[in-house]
Amino acid sequence: MRTHRITRTLTAGLAALTGRTREIGGRGCTLTLTSLMVMAAPATAFDVPSGQELTFQESFYEEQADGALWARYRFVMPAIARGGDVGYAEVADDFVHLCEVYVLPGLDAEDLPVQIVISLSDRESEFGVPTPDATQFFEAFRIENGACIWEGF
Repeated sequence: MRTHRITRTLTAGLAALTGRTREIGGRGCTLTLTSLMVMAAPATAFDVPSGQELTFQESFYEEQADGALWARYRFVMPAIARGGDVGYAEVADDFVHLCEVYVLPGLDAEDLPVQIVISLSDRESEFGVPTPDATQFFEAFRIENGACIWEGF
């Protein structure tokens, strides 16, 4: 059994983080996912290039079928809702900023994922559950020489 936990905060300035653990079984193994939830951190804690309001929803490691470890970071940005003026082009630079400024400093150097997936959604949703009315943008990165390198899907 392989267990992975993200245990560091995104930034030293974020307070009131609490852990939430979920056991997921399949194919004869159990994977423990630990999520960090922001309970009372102000949206201004995440200063992003677009200037949009952003809140942290959750993060967790996800082991892929081939054994590769991915780190998922999920954020909520209401401004990207359908019908609004904020589309992908306006928030594209936010992804690499979030990866390099908030995600990388909190990763355990001895247990680095092969891929970091950052998602922005206009509302909170449960991971893996279809939410057709939600607007969601995703970007993936690999870590190379201490930097986030974009991995286009």
